[in-house]
Amino acid sequence: MGTTQRMGGLLAGLSMTLLAGSSDAAPAPGPAEGGTDVRFGGCGGVYFLAEPGEFWVEIEKADLNRSNQNTHLRAILFGPDRRVIDEQWLPDDGQGKGSGPGPVQRVRLAATVARPGIYGLNVTVTEDRYGTGIAWGFRTNCGRYLVETSRGHRDAPHEEPLVLLSPDAPGDVCFLPQPGEFAMEVTGLPQGVAAPAVFDAHGTEIAALAVDADGTASHTFSPRAEPDAIPWRLHLPAFQATVHIDGVTRWADAPDGFADLSLWTPRLESWFAFHENRWLLTPYSRIVYAEPGAEGAIEFRVHNNGTDAKRVGLSIEFPGDADWPVELSAREVALAPGQSEPVAVRYRVPEGEDARICHLRATPLDDSGVSTYSTLELRRGAAPASRPLAMPIVLEPYRHENEQFGYLPDYPVSPQPYFDLDNRPVMCANGVTALRDGAWQNTAVSALPDGTTGRFEPRVSKVAFDRTNGMCLIADQGGTNAYLYSQDGGRTFAAYPIPGGRSFDIEQFSGHNVPDGPPPFVRIIRTAKDPKLMWRSLCDLALFVPTRDEKGAIDLGEPILLSKKCLGISLHSGAPSSIVSRGPKVHVAWAEATEPDEKVPGVPTFVATYDRETGAVDAPALVGYGPPPNDVHNTPCITIDSKGFLHVLVGTHGRTFKYARSLEPNTAAGGWTEPEDMGPDLRQTYIGMVCDRDDTLHVVFRLWRADTGRFPASTHAVLAYMRKRPGEPWSEPRPLVLPAFSEYSVFYHRLTIDRAGRLFLSYDYWTTFWFYRTDHFGSRRALIMSPDGGDTWKLVESADFAD
Repeated sequence: MGTTQRMGGLLAGLSMTLLAGSSDAAPAPGPAEGGTDVRFGGCGGVYFLAEPGEFWVEIEKADLNRSNQNTHLRAILFGPDRRVIDEQWLPDDGQGKGSGPGPVQRVRLAATVARPGIYGLNVTVTEDRYGTGIAWGFRTNCGRYLVETSRGHRDAPHEEPLVLLSPDAPGDVCFLPQPGEFAMEVTGLPQGVAAPAVFDAHGTEIAALAVDADGTASHTFSPRAEPDAIPWRLHLPAFQATVHIDGVTRWADAPDGFADLSLWTPRLESWFAFHENRWLLTPYSRIVYAEPGAEGAIEFRVHNNGTDAKRVGLSIEFPGDADWPVELSAREVALAPGQSEPVAVRYRVPEGEDARICHLRATPLDDSGVSTYSTLELRRGAAPASRPLAMPIVLEPYRHENEQFGYLPDYPVSPQPYFDLDNRPVMCANGVTALRDGAWQNTAVSALPDGTTGRFEPRVSKVAFDRTNGMCLIADQGGTNAYLYSQDGGRTFAAYPIPGGRSFDIEQFSGHNVPDGPPPFVRIIRTAKDPKLMWRSLCDLALFVPTRDEKGAIDLGEPILLSKKCLGISLHSGAPSSIVSRGPKVHVAWAEATEPDEKVPGVPTFVATYDRETGAVDAPALVGYGPPPNDVHNTPCITIDSKGFLHVLVGTHGRTFKYARSLEPNTAAGGWTEPEDMGPDLRQTYIGMVCDRDDTLHVVFRLWRADTGRFPASTHAVLAYMRKRPGEPWSEPRPLVLPAFSEYSVFYHRLTIDRAGRLFLSYDYWTTFWFYRTDHFGSRRALIMSPDGGDTWKLVESADFAD
């Protein structure tokens, strides 16, 4: 059943049992049952070490009704291979702000466990990504579990305080103490409460925390003397407080903790060794399409997340007795702390129409009792990824491009492709990776003018090419910013140090710009940061226009100061173009800061033209304003068409982009059209724009939507596309990718174009919810393309690069 169908059933008439009452009204747990018996705030979920048999978890929620938020709770039960087993919603109680805590609602999710493994429960709330408007808890018949309190992100260091909301009951917080010194604060304790105390796993009291008049208790713990006496247990006579623990709920000052793993449990006996076995085996599943008789291999990754060396046993299991030809590259791996090792599952597709499934099991060879598995499924035929897609791509929890379309790229996906003059793809992946002679080849070493060689890491994910097909990028080589240039297709690079700076952009191909000389770049140096306005900075923006001598050596030239009030640059999503050139003219677009008390309609956006021949810079032309003011998200984007006219989109943050075009070709000084909205009431951010052979502008961006057809309440973000053909208005926004969850999302998208005019869109879906993001190891990035100007889209295969 699809998400929309489930949601429709929920809102039309709830297909679950809703029980009103307090936590005291719930039946007492039986001998085989466990759970919280208490409630807490925040979002996140629970991980279970489940054994074969019937498994259930009952989740409950009470709305606190402190605001008019519609707090629909979404609960997703998933298996070790991240296949969704059950999904239910607990709706907002409808009582409204100020009505006090509402009735308790409960729903049960269940599964028949065929083989042991680590199962999970994912909990999110609409219009409440921090979980401040609800109290929730759970009960289960699984004896071993850990809660992960994980909210939506904040633009601040990651913290996940435990908000405990059952003042009428005592309770425990069992946690893994970090080995070194750490601090604990417990705030918001009820008046007259006895002192909380901390015990080790043997029941020995470590510390009693005295409570002051404000209801706060704190303690700093010395490095633990008995490393095996874990977990520790914080006992609260009344389970009402906010708990902060270094290495458990915050990590900025916790170098010894498991970063971002906000794991705890209210029951000591439910503890299991999850920290050290996080991401033990990934990917969690893989779906492969192939014809009978085909042979292949899928690589999985075995990981040791602990601080001690371990050995992990590996085996293959089949559902029932349906075995088929599968081989493992190793039956056991030895791993140092933090180490990962690949293991290959080799297969041969048997005859027959049915899908074939096997499970790769990983079991640490210790006394932890932990064991889990990933799933490999073979399906007959060609993968849907090889055909044009029915857009948009609708991401679902734990069902992304591989699970839905069989997407299995055999090329580097991260970050995005650029194309040289012969239309060969190149990416900034572990240095530079280029398709040469039918194979992807990597280069990660460059040479400085003094002969020093060393590995480099790209500082900007863009690759640029000049008219001689020279390749260049900006990278860090041994702590030095460097302009890297290659005259042999990326096989070798010469590195030229760039003085100063932390942020850069370089002129990449956006449809009609091929620099006459080595591609120009800009350097941004922050000179002031506004302590009151998060997104406001003052930066010096300087242009560099390198030249090449007869021997091929590069001279970066002197920096050409364009602005002392540049806001900065935002490239992580959209990767907008700051620079385009044609002949001797180089055009740069940027956004500026204004005084905080100055009344302006948004961020002023400027374009200036530099002449290589004269060395002169025209006075910057004000193109338009992008709301809101003083927001670095509002980075503009510039491109040039076949006739030399400049096209600029003025960046915004959750508002409508403004479009303007130069009145004269190849200059910013000849005037501009009046800036116009791309459409009515579009909540846009993060521009990616290119111009194709027909001078059609193509734009991809994040778009906020508030419709309830996908989620029962709340806004959500989609990755959307628009285009503007010459002489026509902008098209209506067309969603390309829909998110798996409501609330905040970003797609880290980058739109590029090849020399044949085909569009390539790289994206990596990122939800605000830490629980979902942390569960996935590595990137989710995918690459789609349109061969026909945005009419149709497909997931990219290696063969698409050869067209």
